[in-house]
Amino acid sequence: MSLRKSTSTKGVGRLFGRSLLSLALLVPLAAKAAEGCSVQNWPLWKNYAERFVQKDGRMLGSSMDPNQSSSEGQSYGMFFALIANDPETFDALWRWTRDNMAGANIAQNLPGWLWGPTPAGTWGIIDRNSASDADLWFAYSLLEADRLWKKPGYRADAQRILDNVQKTLIRDIPGLGKMLLPGPVGYEHPDQLWRFNASYTPIPLLRRFSKELPSSPWKEVAESTAKMVADKNMNRFGFVPDWVGYRGTDVNKGMFVVDKFTNALGSYDAIRTYLWAGLTSPADPLAKPMLDNLDGMAQSTASTGVPPEKVQVLTGATEGVGPYGFSASLVPYLRAKGLPLLADQQLRLVDQAIAHFTDPADPAYQQHQYYHVMLSLFALGWSENRYQFNKDGTVKVSWEAACASKP
Repeated sequence: MSLRKSTSTKGVGRLFGRSLLSLALLVPLAAKAAEGCSVQNWPLWKNYAERFVQKDGRMLGSSMDPNQSSSEGQSYGMFFALIANDPETFDALWRWTRDNMAGANIAQNLPGWLWGPTPAGTWGIIDRNSASDADLWFAYSLLEADRLWKKPGYRADAQRILDNVQKTLIRDIPGLGKMLLPGPVGYEHPDQLWRFNASYTPIPLLRRFSKELPSSPWKEVAESTAKMVADKNMNRFGFVPDWVGYRGTDVNKGMFVVDKFTNALGSYDAIRTYLWAGLTSPADPLAKPMLDNLDGMAQSTASTGVPPEKVQVLTGATEGVGPYGFSASLVPYLRAKGLPLLADQQLRLVDQAIAHFTDPADPAYQQHQYYHVMLSLFALGWSENRYQFNKDGTVKVSWEAACASKP
């Protein structure tokens, strides 16, 4: 900025002084805005990422082996990095996934679900079968990363994933409607039998895909998911199984049946169905019907103070004590069902467990606990108002306003 030649030296001094004062007043505001728009201080995610996310973007650990990596873990990590406003970690997780699990060609290949040491002594994909729940979380996180961070390349990748999923994994099931197969192999049988998993299709994600692609089948998949949860052939006591079968009985008819591989057990997969129901926006037309059909877990937890580890959904019989990840999953669900005291009780159990997991002096620190920490991150992030899902499936993050107002 230049001054007019007619301005006196004294005038210049006054102007310069006022400019310094204005700058001094603006610095704290700018610093505050920058702080609000920086990587968020999320201690649990920071602790986990520092310990288990490598510099190249591979997340160590799966539910099976801490040396392995799963597409589920990579996709969850991307969502948490988005919530933490950490684009560097997000990008590393996605690049590693795309290059190693999808053969660097996401348009052609859905990510194989498991990567690690192979029987041949090398490192690579152990199982190329994709897991469609991870595919959905990848696509969702990429869409929202573009919306929040203005990264159109992410949106293009998300659309490639969704196009691939729609072409290969969506089926029109007789008497049910459009539905998502859990993966390309092993879930569709020649005798009109399909296998499904209610925890693979969170309603907020399906709403976001419908917003992105209005003519897509995702709205119908959401409605079919709600039918699956409510079906009284399987849901007799307000519980859902890990896996459920569906048999076509005619061209336009069918019925849910017991999954022949896992029977009628509800446990480590099913617990996420309660979590997703609790996280769904209360303004969503499917939120209340879903919650109304999931009374069993709330009643069981209220009677014992802890969720059961296993449920026989056809009899309502429960077994064991659910680990802290189960308690975490129920916090949003119990709040959504109007049971805040019971939710607070579960939250205390989670806080106690997490304190052990994050303390280097505690023996529990050496235990990987992948799945329970992931479930806790979903639940605690929501409880701490770090994120909420909107009716249209977009995510409302705590840092969005600060970044929108950043100079």
